[in-house]
Amino acid sequence: AHIITAVIGSGVLSLAWAIAQMGWVAGPAVLLAFSLITYFTSTLLADSYRSPDPVHGKRNYTYSEVVRSVLGGRKFQLCGLAQYINLVGVTIGYTITASISMVAVKRSNCYHKHGHEAKCYTSNNPFMIVFACIQIVLSQIPNFHKLSWLSILAAVMSFAYSAIGLGLSVAKVVGGGPAVRTSLTGVQVGVDVTGTEKVWRMFQAIGDIAFAYTYSNVLIEIQDTLKSSPPENQVMKRASLIGVLTTSMFYMLCGCLGYAAFG
Repeated sequence: AHIITAVIGSGVLSLAWAIAQMGWVAGPAVLLAFSLITYFTSTLLADSYRSPDPVHGKRNYTYSEVVRSVLGGRKFQLCGLAQYINLVGVTIGYTITASISMVAVKRSNCYHKHGHEAKCYTSNNPFMIVFACIQIVLSQIPNFHKLSWLSILAAVMSFAYSAIGLGLSVAKVVGGGPAVRTSLTGVQVGVDVTGTEKVWRMFQAIGDIAFAYTYSNVLIEIQDTLKSSPPENQVMKRASLIGVLTTSMFYMLCGCLGYAAFG
């Protein structure tokens, strides 16, 4: 549950768009490549939880402690800087995503009530402020990371909103309707976009898929919750394999079916 919660986030929502940019060949291939990279790096981190010996060595309780133990002080400082920059970026991203989602719900309700010709403009700013205030309050809860039921709830919610998109895609594919255009190479230069836009979108799509697989920063903290027998690194490797396989299959379904349904 911890791993699935850490891996599946808002990044899953952009997978169909990412596959659409790269097409049926490169899209699934990049998705598969990042799943393999994620599992490989997870095995390396699992063996780094204890050092110098992965079974009997001294424990490293956080990602930054692993960096300090393996690479030394200077790189530990650079790692800390990179982690804080990443946290700021992720926080901004989730705040914007949450506000856009809440505005979309309000706008949808407005259209249902007043019709699609109504002016239903809503500013994102109030929703950003509300979401940020809620996050600040929740961050004050002591030992927040020890709430085991929260990971289960978050995993269920992650699958729930992903399953909604997956269900809509399946319904669209099965139900027929107007044909959508898909291709082996994604959006076509000269038809959908210019050459420069194609390159930019390709890189953006790769970034979106990479973002959907980020959980390395919390892997060590997850491993720290395991018992010492059997060895934590072996248990974590098996858990990572199951977690990455589960999420990769789910990602492939969401991305490919979304592309097939909406183009």
